[in-house]
Amino acid sequence: YVTDALERVPADAAGPGEIVAVAGIPEITIGETLADPDDPRPLPVITIDEPSLSMTVGINTSPLAGLEGRSMTARLVKNRLDAELVGNVSIRVLPTERPDTWEVQGRGELQLAVLVEMMRREGFELTVGKPQVLTKDVDGAVHEPVDRLTVDVPEEFVGVLTQLLALRKGGMEQIVNHGTGWVRLDYLIPARGLIGFRTELLTETRGTALLHHVFERFAPWAGEIRARTRGSLVADRGGPTTGYALMSLQDRGQLFVGPGTEVYLGMVVGENARADDMDVNPTKEKKLTNVRSSTADAFEKLIPPRLLSLEQALEFIAEDECVEVTPKSVRLRKAVLDQHERGRSAKRAKAELASS
Repeated sequence: YVTDALERVPADAAGPGEIVAVAGIPEITIGETLADPDDPRPLPVITIDEPSLSMTVGINTSPLAGLEGRSMTARLVKNRLDAELVGNVSIRVLPTERPDTWEVQGRGELQLAVLVEMMRREGFELTVGKPQVLTKDVDGAVHEPVDRLTVDVPEEFVGVLTQLLALRKGGMEQIVNHGTGWVRLDYLIPARGLIGFRTELLTETRGTALLHHVFERFAPWAGEIRARTRGSLVADRGGPTTGYALMSLQDRGQLFVGPGTEVYLGMVVGENARADDMDVNPTKEKKLTNVRSSTADAFEKLIPPRLLSLEQALEFIAEDECVEVTPKSVRLRKAVLDQHERGRSAKRAKAELASS
């Protein structure tokens, strides 16, 4: 078939440069060449870049599972991931210790977020883990992928950009001032330093920055990168949120939910103003009394919640958190919902670290 306007029409031959569609060859894959068997002259095979990031994708295990989606079983999720491998050669799917969770590897957080968003729109309910960088062991030393980052920003935001990239272990390679009010900067930066960078940069530059990054090489581990300095506000019980409870919680940090939102034990309902996590009760109701006042609640104002997109949620979560994705909702939650079990796990981790 050849393309004619917006339609495909059958054809016996096609000339150079034409886009064609061929049916009836199920074994062919991307990068292979269809050639004349009497005079085969195949083109060089296309080299696909190795994956640099991975994240876990599994079935929805939250208390609200099954309320919004159609496809929720492990078999359906696995079949969908296998179908993605047919046309997306840069994606890899590997098994994990759990039979209902898989490790999905890709070239970047945006590519992985697009896959999850596609599955979400198809009716899947998923639990998605935090993106992790893929490392290699070279001569006994840990090496990580390093990307070449190119950013175009107005001159007034150069200082903000350099400060952001310095915190993410970025090293400047070149800076060019075009004399038009815009500056181009080239950096070499670890791939894990780019997780969450796009959203933060666009916020700091008021949406004016343009950025592009491509894989450069593997380099020795650059050290710790702490992109998030605040903890989470975690619900300590389930139920619908109340305006009265959220009114007292908004002084503790920034909320992700509004009044009337159904929450559950272990769900992240906001960002704490401090570095540690805090268990809170967002469902507390106001006690009724016999005293009435027409001006008692007149000056109370609830700040609108910060609604996170899927990509922003993946950037925000910590190591012990995950994202619940359904066709209608994106929720943040702890991987271990019970606060007592989380406390015991934290104590065991500290003990193991001290003994080592």
